[in-house]
Amino acid sequence: MLPEHHRIQDLTYRKTEHLGDSPVDRKAIFDLYCISSTGEHFIVEIQRAKQKYFKDRSIFYLSFPIRDQALTGDWDFQLSPVYLVGVLDFVFDHAEEASNRYFHEVKLIETGTNKLFSDKVTMMYLELPKFRKMEDQLESHFEKWLYAFKNMPALHDRPRKLQERIFTRLFEAANIAQFSPIERTEYEDSLKVYRDLKNSLDTALEEGREQGLELGRAQGREVGLAEGRAQGREQGLAEGALEKARDIAKNLLHSGIEPQKIADITGLSVQEIKGLR
Repeated sequence: MLPEHHRIQDLTYRKTEHLGDSPVDRKAIFDLYCISSTGEHFIVEIQRAKQKYFKDRSIFYLSFPIRDQALTGDWDFQLSPVYLVGVLDFVFDHAEEASNRYFHEVKLIETGTNKLFSDKVTMMYLELPKFRKMEDQLESHFEKWLYAFKNMPALHDRPRKLQERIFTRLFEAANIAQFSPIERTEYEDSLKVYRDLKNSLDTALEEGREQGLELGRAQGREVGLAEGRAQGREQGLAEGALEKARDIAKNLLHSGIEPQKIADITGLSVQEIKGLR
């Protein structure tokens, strides 16, 4: 949805609640508020139910990240761009409901020339009910995202056309979001165990690499030839890394981790791992 020159490379999540200047002023609570590595502000609003003045509310919400950029003291009023992305489960205007225009991009333009007046404010809206493509009709990455957003509640398995890694992460996140408090706690505990094991494995592999290098240098010195040094180094690296991988695999087996998962982590074959019991 974003123009090429504003592709997001990194995001910092900001507080989603924005207060007015005084206690009686109305506040704004964003679904998601981020600032990119290059300074653009992004507000994402997920709106399920239709609101009569949603467009007005969008403009009101945009005023907060614009106003927040004001600096005390000397300030030349230079602003960073602000984007509002609205993902809507309703149609703005039922008179246009039959239209296939589900994506709207709104900017400040000069009406006489129809040229852009300023690129500092942009509003983008997705009217999901208007997106009617079936899975076999999906062509672009953008359309795949729209299909996922609209149909995810009714999907039991990941569609054939949504096999990229990013959609794997999306569906995993959606499953986690449905966990009960107990399931979420168990998931976080298992994730901590996995990260600890991954850190231990990385450390062990690094140690194995160092031992392999030392072994390779020793064998190379004994042979005294360039070919011997190369062969010894390669053999030492392989033997050191393999031995460490086996040690890690044994520990994981004793911890009750499935052989296939251990194979994915260590690079050993499932058959070899089963033989370590």
